[in-house]
Amino acid sequence: MPEGHPGLGGISLVLGGNPFGWTINRDASFAVLDAFYEAGGRSIDTAEIYSAWVPGNKGGESETIIGEWMELRGVRADMRIATKTGMGGAPGALAPERVAAACEGSLARLRSDYVDLYYVHRDDKVTAPEDVITGYNALVSAGKVRELGASNIEPDRLAAFNSAAAATGALPFTVLQPGYNLVWRNEYPAALEALAVAQGIAVLPYYGLGAGFLTGKYRSEAEFTGMRGENARQFASAAGWAALPTLREIAAETDATMGQVALAWLASRPAVWGPIASATSPAQVAELCGFAQVNLTADQIARLDAVSIDAGTTD
Repeated sequence: MPEGHPGLGGISLVLGGNPFGWTINRDASFAVLDAFYEAGGRSIDTAEIYSAWVPGNKGGESETIIGEWMELRGVRADMRIATKTGMGGAPGALAPERVAAACEGSLARLRSDYVDLYYVHRDDKVTAPEDVITGYNALVSAGKVRELGASNIEPDRLAAFNSAAAATGALPFTVLQPGYNLVWRNEYPAALEALAVAQGIAVLPYYGLGAGFLTGKYRSEAEFTGMRGENARQFASAAGWAALPTLREIAAETDATMGQVALAWLASRPAVWGPIASATSPAQVAELCGFAQVNLTADQIARLDAVSIDAGTTD
């Protein structure tokens, strides 16, 4: 278990639970979860809202599948399960009573009496930091939550949450989940990175593969079709296309895939514990987990840095 982070464990990769009940059904989800477990994966990320956008779904489908899998396999104690509330960012979504009710719903679906990591999915921007800390820490005190995280949040609000925690001796937010990859850091400004480094916050980037864009799957704008293609389109800036040749070259040098190199670069960044990535088949799980065996040289990291958004590349 990572020191100071009871919500994280296993190999430094978090399996995204977004596809469960959306792009893959229960049986296919179980196959992915089994493969991840066998590969040494222990950290899984989900949310109460997954996958409410699918016709006929109401949200909680991913949590339900994960909960059933853990119960049937008898592995709850091994796993580090993260879930979230407040995706809509509606005013008052982070009020203590609403957070408490949301957590109870997630626990029921997960068939567990605790979650290892509980997130603010999106800041409602109006609930007082003291109230956010009070609500989340009530769950910690009750033994229902072990670690606190935040996603989709501005640096000043995260700093305010943790200042409120320090003032009362409460548990602060110690995990951050921003959107971040080689060619996109819209949700992870330098100020947020500096805060994470200064406070020992573990960073778990999502969109590490740019919805497939950084795997080399797409060769032209014409290929961005369907929901997944449209999702990947946002990473296809001039900087994005320009980075792909370097990814491809280093993949060949390391006998790895472009996606594995992209994840290995992310893992080299300050404060990053490990990326979040989703899979829809056991074969994809094996490829994702293989990123941990990719040892980038200082020269290769420098070359990737040179084409990254961190280096100031723009559209």
